[in-house]
Amino acid sequence: MSTHKRQETPLSSMNGYMAFAGALLAIVAGGVLVRAAGPVGILLVVVGVIVLAGLYMLQPNESAVLTLFGRYVGTDRSEGLRWAFPLYRKHKLSVRARNLNIPTLKVNDKRGNPVEIAAAVVWRVRDTAQAMFEVDSYERYVAVQAEAALRHLASQYAYDEGEDLAPGEMTLRGGASEVALALRTELTERFEAAGVETVDAKLTHLAYAPEIAQVMLRRQQAQAIISARAQIVRGAVGMVEEALRGLAERDIVELDTERKASMVSNLLVVLCSDRETQPIVNTGTLYQ
Repeated sequence: MSTHKRQETPLSSMNGYMAFAGALLAIVAGGVLVRAAGPVGILLVVVGVIVLAGLYMLQPNESAVLTLFGRYVGTDRSEGLRWAFPLYRKHKLSVRARNLNIPTLKVNDKRGNPVEIAAAVVWRVRDTAQAMFEVDSYERYVAVQAEAALRHLASQYAYDEGEDLAPGEMTLRGGASEVALALRTELTERFEAAGVETVDAKLTHLAYAPEIAQVMLRRQQAQAIISARAQIVRGAVGMVEEALRGLAERDIVELDTERKASMVSNLLVVLCSDRETQPIVNTGTLYQ
């Protein structure tokens, strides 16, 4: 069985205004000659009517796929009033860019967590012959393949970063540009059979499914708190180190190892605490 795909063949049509003028002239002349030369006049009228049947109008970014008794003849991409052989059947097909909003889907990400995802796809017909003859309905084909591509994409990446992922691994939430490019690439491959090209593709909605949203929110909050605490501790250690170095360099007070440990402990408690500290005034000596 042949797997050859039908490709678009350009077809040059005739200027429709010239054909219309010729047909109108033939009809008028035939009407005048009907009385003087009956058969000739009738023939001219019939010819004029047949010529008028070959006229058709094409808007900008609109094409006409022409067939003759079920055989593909070619595609006309001209604009305005055009004329082609009257027995050609003209199937008009838009080649303008179109929007497809993929509705929100519930799928499992790479970790198996249920997420909600949606996307907007901009596409257009590239090859009119493939769009007409390789699939039953290219519009339905695009809608089904776009949904399948989005489901497959969501299963290839984790929603968010985590300890189980390799360093720098792309996620749905963190790699918006890369994910959009991957979606566009997969759509292009899937649309190829229908002669359709992907102009643009972007995610329009991304969230955890409602049943796990609260749990994942607490997880994200915990990660944020841990990250903030780590930053505070790093800063506090630097401040304590600078304080001890300053005291030693200026020879303000001499502290033994035990006093240094106590001072470090007190400073870290003050600097790292998330509550307002209560100072204690020592009225005795440093060692009491």
